[in-house]
Amino acid sequence: MKFAVLVFPGSNCDLDMYHAIKDELGEEVEYVWHDEQDLSAYDGILVPGGFSYGDYLRCGAMANQSNVMSEVKKAAEAGKPVLGVCNGFQILTEAGLLPGALLRNKKLKFMCKNVDLKVANNNTMFTNQYAQDEVISIPIAHGEGNYYCDGETLKQLQDNNQIVFTYSGENPNGSLADIAGIVNERGNVLGMMPHPERAISEVIGGAEGLALFKSIVKQWRESNVNQA
Repeated sequence: MKFAVLVFPGSNCDLDMYHAIKDELGEEVEYVWHDEQDLSAYDGILVPGGFSYGDYLRCGAMANQSNVMSEVKKAAEAGKPVLGVCNGFQILTEAGLLPGALLRNKKLKFMCKNVDLKVANNNTMFTNQYAQDEVISIPIAHGEGNYYCDGETLKQLQDNNQIVFTYSGENPNGSLADIAGIVNERGNVLGMMPHPERAISEVIGGAEGLALFKSIVKQWRESNVNQA
């Protein structure tokens, strides 16, 4: 499986994402600059965290205007897995690929620590290697991770089982309904604030994020076998 790691001016988690795929997962991966206009060669798209364009205007708003985002939308429409982490989640909401918005943390402070997440839906291409309701420890590092949507959208997320991760115990940023990660209706676009790419080896404090990437590869391989 071949992954693209998008790189915007101000991205700072692209290295972590690349390392997770190449060195821990053992799959192909390339950095893709934000002005790229063709992502057809890639099987999966990864939108990393950081501070794209300095987080000016709104987080992710300027990145959404980059050439590559039209290609990300095409990849999503084609059913390819698209993962946005932290600033990547913010970019995906700005692009309309996921509903809702990310607001300032409730305490108005940048937070950087490990948090407990519950796998609220393990029946997705991103979570099939987890157990339902499994609690995992994943790092966060954000100032605007407070997920918000209107009541109608929240009901749709709940009814369609699109809430994939919720904060377990402490809700660090005030997110509505403890939401930490959601998928689109089709289930191939995931946005999450915690950083699974920073939890892929016991050497760096834990490997509970690696199963997310393994889930993507498993689903992709099964899909290709079925198509063959």
